[in-house]
Amino acid sequence: MFRKASVLLPLLLTAACMKVGPDFAAPPPPSGSAGYAQGPSPAAVLGDGPQAGWWNAFASPELNSLVQRALAGNHSLAASRATLEKARERIAATAGRRLPQVDANGRAEYQRVNLAAFGLSDSFGGAEIPNPEFDLYTLGAGISYDLDLFGRNSRALEQAKAQAEAEGRATQAAHLLIAGRVVEQVLAIAALNDRIATVRQLLSEDERNVTLTEARRKGGDGTLVEVLSAQGQLAEDRANMPSFEQQLVEGRAMLAVLLGISPAELGPTPFTLQQFTLPARVPVALPSALVHKRPDILEAEARLHAAIAAVGVATAQLYPDVTIGASLTQQTSQPGQITSSRFNAFDIFAGLSAPIFHGGTLKAEKRGAEAEARGASAQYQQVVTEAFGQVSGLLSALGNDNREFAERQSAADLADRSLHLSRRSFEVGNSGVLQVLDANRAYQRAQLTLLDTRSRQYRNVARLYVATAGGWVTDSSEN
Repeated sequence: MFRKASVLLPLLLTAACMKVGPDFAAPPPPSGSAGYAQGPSPAAVLGDGPQAGWWNAFASPELNSLVQRALAGNHSLAASRATLEKARERIAATAGRRLPQVDANGRAEYQRVNLAAFGLSDSFGGAEIPNPEFDLYTLGAGISYDLDLFGRNSRALEQAKAQAEAEGRATQAAHLLIAGRVVEQVLAIAALNDRIATVRQLLSEDERNVTLTEARRKGGDGTLVEVLSAQGQLAEDRANMPSFEQQLVEGRAMLAVLLGISPAELGPTPFTLQQFTLPARVPVALPSALVHKRPDILEAEARLHAAIAAVGVATAQLYPDVTIGASLTQQTSQPGQITSSRFNAFDIFAGLSAPIFHGGTLKAEKRGAEAEARGASAQYQQVVTEAFGQVSGLLSALGNDNREFAERQSAADLADRSLHLSRRSFEVGNSGVLQVLDANRAYQRAQLTLLDTRSRQYRNVARLYVATAGGWVTDSSEN
């Protein structure tokens, strides 16, 4: 018997190397004609892309500190890291199924044997024989091993590893997203602070216009209409302040949420856009490199891998499975003799199980896994397409932002000059206050629009860093 087992066992172990189902192959990088529809902006440099810690490009220690606090304290990131840890433990659990399974058991019982159940008489010579009663102690251990002839366990392990890889990439994407949101939120707060400061300057100009019109009216050169017009402009500009202040409160609250703290713990945020350096050149990854850098693309690729491995698992379910093992049992009515070799028994076995009829369940599961794999492939292509579209749009935005800012700056300078001349003309009596108010409104609009354009420049640069992966690490084990 043992000679037969020694001949069959190598054959079975050799068969265990077979894995059914498709093997995963990484999707090819985009061709030379694919990629960003928009040519690179003068502010963008195509190459390897940004380095790690891309937010340092804005040259603000305060901003760097806030990003680091968010990466350490954000609750969504903590949940993402826990999910990644769970996925990695699933690898260990799945890998354990490929090893021999060893179990031990022990039992103490009190038994009464019914002699009649075994066809034995319960009387002898007219005397009643009682059913025997006795203690029984059992101690044993067994080992079993699934030969995994068609790679079901191997494919399951491959699937678990791919799923953990996907969770790792999702965690990277979450870190990148949170860093980008912190930078954008800080820049938005800085823009609001600048807007509030600008409006306060405009209010000072409005108050000056009211004082001038009132003085002219008292001197007999002005009219009540001019005074009311100036006062109306002042009231209208004042009415804008509560909205801006509320936006600032909401912006601070959002920043606190990103940091994982309450707004009361945030502290002052007196940022202005002048505190930050607008990068003159932004390194942008080439399309062929982007697919190997962006965490969301790598996550989609890993989920595709997991889906293809699941096809292999479902395919292996259609094939036979062989398990080999052995067990040793010690059984006695005397606990002190439980380890004696006189009371042991053992068995060595090889078991075969093969699906015959399952009502079409196994084939349906295989078709479902194949459909899921096709869906994962389409989702991967969609993620890549969206990434290229996002980068293309931001590259275009950088160039347009630069041109718009130059035009807005010119318009603001002209509005400032027009306001200055209108005020001088009004002071010497060559024009009315309505001309000054019109010039003041034009100047106000020009200043606020210029501020909006500048803010959009900063934020689009930050978005481009995030869109090209921000130099994030590509090895999920480093997170």
